[in-house]
Amino acid sequence: MTDHKQMIKNILEQSEKPPLCFLHSFGCQQNVSDGEKILGLLCEMGYGVTNDITAADLIIYNTCAVREGAELKVYSLVGNLKNLKKKNPGLIIGVCGCMAQQEKTVEKLKKSYPYVDIIFGTFALGELPRLLYKALTEKETAVDITEYNTDFPEDIRPVRSSSFSASVPIMYGCNNFCSYCIVPYVRGRERSRPPEAIINEVKELVSSGCKEIMLLGQNVNSYGKTLDEPISFSELLRRINDIDGDFRVRFMSSHPKDATKELIDTIVGCEKICKHLHLPLQSGSDRILEAMNRHYTAEKYLETVRYARSLIPDLSFSTDIIVGFPNEIAEDFEATLDVVRKVRYDNIFSFIYSKRTGTKAAVMEDVTPEEEKKERIQKLLEVQREISSEGFRRFIGRTLTVLFDSADDEGYCSGKSNEFIIVKAKADASVIGSFRKVKITKAFNWALEGDII
Repeated sequence: MTDHKQMIKNILEQSEKPPLCFLHSFGCQQNVSDGEKILGLLCEMGYGVTNDITAADLIIYNTCAVREGAELKVYSLVGNLKNLKKKNPGLIIGVCGCMAQQEKTVEKLKKSYPYVDIIFGTFALGELPRLLYKALTEKETAVDITEYNTDFPEDIRPVRSSSFSASVPIMYGCNNFCSYCIVPYVRGRERSRPPEAIINEVKELVSSGCKEIMLLGQNVNSYGKTLDEPISFSELLRRINDIDGDFRVRFMSSHPKDATKELIDTIVGCEKICKHLHLPLQSGSDRILEAMNRHYTAEKYLETVRYARSLIPDLSFSTDIIVGFPNEIAEDFEATLDVVRKVRYDNIFSFIYSKRTGTKAAVMEDVTPEEEKKERIQKLLEVQREISSEGFRRFIGRTLTVLFDSADDEGYCSGKSNEFIIVKAKADASVIGSFRKVKITKAFNWALEGDII
């Protein structure tokens, strides 16, 4: 087998100065995780990493196809690279990820942005050395959107953006085919990583000082079903919880149709699993849920919430909600508000429906005016602000464990509690990357404030 990694390394060693790469990932945390692996692969071949795009010898945009706005932004940024290419003809430009997995994207890039050197999809991340070698030596566009049966090589060490918080993919792809979602078409069907590989990665992260592990999957509740020796997601959580060390575990996303009592019981029984559940609702209308192909009803969703709260009354919930799905009427939207009021989420991520070519929803007739959709999402945000303002007050006087991750110019540091709520406190930057106990003194509709004790 041709060793393109070594061949590229030999080429780069002849450079007058160490070559630099710039990579930007758009979209979800899975994309960010892919980007960290790509950087790890590039570093193995001899590239350094830079945040200055004008200093880069290799620029890669790792793209997202979930919403139209993200795609338009990528095309705009790729257009801006034309001048950089003119100034530096040796610059290599790459576009990869979910957008690049689609044939229509490949055709548009080749036609309108001919200076792009490499185009590769989500299945071909491990093919980057071969594609990069072709771009460096043949001076022609290298394209690969083949749906390979293998995922990114397990032996690549990611270049992580944080020393104390890390994402760990446990599976790839999705089998759900929600009618609005492009993910199964650009990331393929579900494939689970072997539990041993996941456990070893978590152990290595914890031993290096990592404090927070985010387990990633399009539907983590389906983890393990494709393995030769299937195990459940709950069993994986228990094994990770048994790893020695001072760390905590989060996960997303959890599909409501597969959120079992066993999962809730595992969250309750494992001290390292955060007492927070991100459970995407998408809509509170059974009619819309059926059109979305979500395979649960609003009542089934609420049953899961009620069971969880019966065990942990203070369990924090967050969710995703799509407003303005094709032919959503006022009654459908009111049903969504009804569920929001009953669950009383600590946080919601809401979006106006974005048509994705290739999905079933894209061909559905939609008679709801755009202005009405905008009014609805504003109403949803108003309702949630009221809920958050009231709900966050329950923490005043209590002490929360916070992992601090940033500092501002006003003497405050911020981080997230185990409940996935932003907490800020007066502190210097030395607290960043550590767990601290914070006694909460103030509550806002987006965050908490307190004193480190």
